[in-house]
Amino acid sequence: MVTTRALMYGSVGRHLDFNDEEHPVALQLGGSDPFELAHCAKLGERWGYDEINLNCGCPSERVQKGAFGACLMADPKLVAECLIAMQEAVTIPVTVKHRLGIDDHDSYAFVQDFVGTLYEAGCRVFIVHARNAILKGLSPKDNREIPPLRYDDAARLKNDFPEAIVVLNGGLTSLEDCEAQIGRFDGCMLGRAAWHDPRVLSRISQSWWPENGYVEDDLIIEAMTGYAERQMQKGVPLRVIVRPLLGMFSGWRGARIWRQNMSDARWLDGSQAEVIRECWIELKKQNAGRLDIPVMTSTT
Repeated sequence: MVTTRALMYGSVGRHLDFNDEEHPVALQLGGSDPFELAHCAKLGERWGYDEINLNCGCPSERVQKGAFGACLMADPKLVAECLIAMQEAVTIPVTVKHRLGIDDHDSYAFVQDFVGTLYEAGCRVFIVHARNAILKGLSPKDNREIPPLRYDDAARLKNDFPEAIVVLNGGLTSLEDCEAQIGRFDGCMLGRAAWHDPRVLSRISQSWWPENGYVEDDLIIEAMTGYAERQMQKGVPLRVIVRPLLGMFSGWRGARIWRQNMSDARWLDGSQAEVIRECWIELKKQNAGRLDIPVMTSTT
């Protein structure tokens, strides 16, 4: 998520730059002022994003102080005004990510009214984190785990708004979790599951779209090394670049040392991109001849 104020008063390039390999890619905006959101949506479209998403799901107190995120669910008319302004400003899709409710507003009628108001405003894609957001008393981490999941209420939205695209989010960590929801939703969104276990996306892709093929780990490491070199030339720290690699080799002998190396800022700050390749070579040596290591593939 990028806040509207960050784009209006900060470095646009630093917040919006991405690589062509990331397409299709969405820009999620945090804000509650229709004019500011429309302006930032335009910036996103000009920057090459394929979708603009409005955050109505983040429960953190810092976000609440900015009057956006999950607290916006209490004012669906304002959200509708924001959506209309954004839709009029861009030609790419404008979507919404939201919770099922906030605090003790946990009736289905609450989220039905919220989605219905936005549907009338022209929104057709809803990414539903199937939990309430507790705005006081729970940290963002606790808000991802403590409020109970309500998949059935999320599925009711698809039944009540059949022309809308409803994507399920929350509690999905595996291929099996996603397959269990086939037929109830138009899609599934995985967040931190992919951060902790990047290969979960490989498993899903290979199961559902086998024609896409896969890339061997040697090629992934080579691609990441080259990517790191290019990004470091732009001033991006190596420790930031390698974060998505931390969980890539869970279950391998030496995976703990790999994670330590890839997360040691003091060591990485004095290293070059070549260190990724060197750590990979050492990890392969430790696992030579093993038959019980996980399948080493990733999606293209």
